Amino acid sequence: MYIEQAYKSQHEFWRYLLGIGVIFFCWQIFGAAPLMAALFTKSNVMEILASGDVALMSEALGSNLFLFLMLLTFAIGLACLFIWIKLVHKQPIKELTTSRKKVDWGRIFFAFILWSLISIAFVFIDIQLAPEDYQFNFNLKPFLILAAISIVLIPIQTSMEEYYLRGYMMQGIGLLAKNRWVPLFFTSILFGLMHILNPEVEKLGYGIMVYYIGTGFFLGILTLMDQGLELPIGFHAANNLTTALLVTADWTAFQTDSIYRDISEPVLGWDVFVPVLVIYPILLIVFSKKYGWTNWKERLFGKVVAEETFLTQNAMVTSADGSQ
Repeated sequence: MYIEQAYKSQHEFWRYLLGIGVIFFCWQIFGAAPLMAALFTKSNVMEILASGDVALMSEALGSNLFLFLMLLTFAIGLACLFIWIKLVHKQPIKELTTSRKKVDWGRIFFAFILWSLISIAFVFIDIQLAPEDYQFNFNLKPFLILAAISIVLIPIQTSMEEYYLRGYMMQGIGLLAKNRWVPLFFTSILFGLMHILNPEVEKLGYGIMVYYIGTGFFLGILTLMDQGLELPIGFHAANNLTTALLVTADWTAFQTDSIYRDISEPVLGWDVFVPVLVIYPILLIVFSKKYGWTNWKERLFGKVVAEETFLTQNAMVTSADGSQ
């Protein structure tokens, strides 16, 4: 009962409504201050800001410094989120993370390793099928700096998105709606819309939103079926980390000193739809078999248990555990 975990804390909806705004401001405005300060040291700062071009920003600051400052915004946002839930909601971070007695790191690493291997395999298969689309870009020193930045900060970046959307919003909206499908749809669509300003959308068109929104639904289903954020946290970190380290392009959100550079003309192709329509459903089957998921309809579309019922059940479980 992941959504119901919020019953244990101060969960009046005004706290969530205010928190969503405060955390977003902290993340996007306060968190972006170091990046903006760095850009303002450049003589052509107004041209850079007016263009909104990620590639231009990366070129002005250097790809590794730009990546570090961009990811730093998420680290500041995550810190603000954790402070808010501790001070305003009186909620332990564990109860925003999982409905289990403790965070299951095994789940995080399983999802991370599984999707890393699949992502790496897809990249190298594509390189073999279309070698003319890729340029070997490996340069040891900048790559090692990239790896250090990515390994430390990208899991923080992806965790910020998971805790904010499929954690904080999923619980808050779920308690308000008294069901599971409203927060699932809301957070999944919002996840897609949050990427609408990515340079990939400008290059490939709005069709790529199928991938972003589809990924949002996949991560939301993982959260509700598994009753926690462990699988989404591991999957999301693997997805972004492999992207940053393996392949970059002039038209992607991650401008990095990766091993390969995609030099092909960007087109909306099969690689956008296959994950959503084929790979994600297969992964759901794999996870469901491994973790024994049942009762899909109730977990995804059922009602949220009433507060009194949940607290009574939780007290009984706690009492039973204490008597053992």
